[in-house]
Amino acid sequence: MSEKDFLDRAIELSKKSLTSEPGGPFGAVIVKDGRIVAEGWNEVTSTDDPTAHAEIQAIRKAGKALGHFNLAGTILYSSCEPCPMCLSAIYWARIDQVVYANSRADAAAIGFDDAYIYDQVSKHAANRDLHCVHQPNERAKAVFEAWAHKENKTPY
Repeated sequence: MSEKDFLDRAIELSKKSLTSEPGGPFGAVIVKDGRIVAEGWNEVTSTDDPTAHAEIQAIRKAGKALGHFNLAGTILYSSCEPCPMCLSAIYWARIDQVVYANSRADAAAIGFDDAYIYDQVSKHAANRDLHCVHQPNERAKAVFEAWAHKENKTPY
């Protein structure tokens, strides 16, 4: 399969999501070594899970399929430019590349505008519209210190 085929499959999944209505019109596939290892489509409204975006669903399935949380060596093909949440997950998953069809401006034009979130994420926590309270705690700090000194941890 070619890069065009992988992107076409993501678009096909977005159309399936549109017609079967599990969520918004978004689809994604993750490819490793020239083959699709996972697919996802938006399931936000059918699962009542605001994180069930196409890219997140595909990342979850890829981790299971590949038996590891580190997805280095993979490419994610998406019907749309990933939102801030999905983009963060893509970075955490260590995916090598993202190829997408529609832009964030295209998504905004149909009611999926992430500009507010992009703006808020770039601000210091004290300056966000979401009220965030930092309450330092010695017990919480002790857990982090224990993790830092744990010998048999799996780093990620």
